[in-house]
Amino acid sequence: MVPVVDSNQVPLMPCSEKRARKMVGCGKATPFWKKGMFCIRLNIEPNSRKTQLIAVGIDPGSKKEGFTVKSEAHTLLNINAEAVTWVKRAVKSKRMMRQHRRYRKTPCRKRRLNRKHCSIAPSTRARWGWKLRLCNWLSKMYPITTWIVEDIKAKSISGPGSFSILEVGKHWFYAEIRKLGELILKQGWETKVLRDSLGLIKTTEKLAEVFEAHCVDSWVLANSYVGGHAKPDDINLMCISPIHLHRRQLHVFQFVKGGIRKPYGSTGSIGLKRGSLVIHIKYGLAYVGGTMAGRITLHSVADGNRISQCIKPSDLKFKTYNAWKVSNERSRT
Repeated sequence: MVPVVDSNQVPLMPCSEKRARKMVGCGKATPFWKKGMFCIRLNIEPNSRKTQLIAVGIDPGSKKEGFTVKSEAHTLLNINAEAVTWVKRAVKSKRMMRQHRRYRKTPCRKRRLNRKHCSIAPSTRARWGWKLRLCNWLSKMYPITTWIVEDIKAKSISGPGSFSILEVGKHWFYAEIRKLGELILKQGWETKVLRDSLGLIKTTEKLAEVFEAHCVDSWVLANSYVGGHAKPDDINLMCISPIHLHRRQLHVFQFVKGGIRKPYGSTGSIGLKRGSLVIHIKYGLAYVGGTMAGRITLHSVADGNRISQCIKPSDLKFKTYNAWKVSNERSRT
């Protein structure tokens, strides 16, 4: 099913691939990509703006997460997304390097108050912010009415009267999701009851990119609201991995030969934002990486592997900004 939006980018009910090709062929629609998802934009007024109930089931996880967009008639999309896990290590390294610089015999400013202090830890905010970005992306392609989330529980380990940072993060996420539509929370045992009633099995291989890892639960959650199926009608996956951009640092962590520290990190590469999708005259569609000696590095969109390190900027055609890698997988069942 292909997402459809009108001329004002308002999402409508999706259509089949056959109908989308027919509308594009006769000029009634224009094809475009929205961060790895093929969509069409109507050039005419739609015959009807009536929409069905569309729900999104979300199965949070520490390493992988499942998202399912479903209506009563069709499973529109299954997403297996990697979680953001590197922020805690990055913040720790940043703090350590700044503390070390203050003990050197070099001019430096006085220590100031922590201006980045907030109610949510950076690592927790990054994890739940990543989920929110995916939800905002889905809401721009489908007329979603309801979000069903498996409510996770986290006990505090600091003693009575304290709280868990995970609980703070999820409540912030729930408040933001309510701005997009109705929010329904399900407990973990409720998800298991729904899954067992349909005879579905969840694999213990949580890191596997298969439907049975996380999307089986997200599908069950969405189906519990819209109904329509006793078994999954589509188990194909869209696997999404966030692109890890290294922010600008004062220098690399280790000295190089000669005792000189080289500058490290940036989000731009010779006028192009890193992660942007481009077309190369030889390698086709790829995304922008780092730079070296005035040349740009290209990476594969499917797996992120490096394609080449010596690409001229003049050989690239910019397509769109991008924040994650997308690949399609088929479940083993």
